[in-house]
Amino acid sequence: MKTTDAPGGGRRFISGGSRWEELAGYSRAVVDGDWIFVSGTIGQDFATGEFPASAGTQSDLALDTIEAALAAVQSSLADVLRVRVYLTDRADVVAVSEVLRRRFGANRPANTTVCCALAVDGAKIELEVTARRRRPAPTAA
Repeated sequence: MKTTDAPGGGRRFISGGSRWEELAGYSRAVVDGDWIFVSGTIGQDFATGEFPASAGTQSDLALDTIEAALAAVQSSLADVLRVRVYLTDRADVVAVSEVLRRRFGANRPANTTVCCALAVDGAKIELEVTARRRRPAPTAA
């Protein structure tokens, strides 16, 4: 992941280097203060261009990409407050939900799941998250 400061400061852009980011002129994630907005992320191996066969495996791969973007700015899946799930097939809801439950663990972010067509052929899922870095609790005087 590559991190760049916005002109004039205040924001940081994280690029994962996917061809989709370059094509559409967006960042994998944008940081504004403690808030981190991660763009819709498909379950594609960006090095090979390949998609795993199942929506569950694609979800794991998308979460790997999201997790790397968060780690680039000292955050993690534990900081995710909201996840949006876009699926091409309603039959995959349970498999994808099981991946989300496993990967988020005790963190239970707000979730919206939408069944729809996706922009990229071969993509069965797209995940988008919003996170907020936690500040350390103040110490007692």
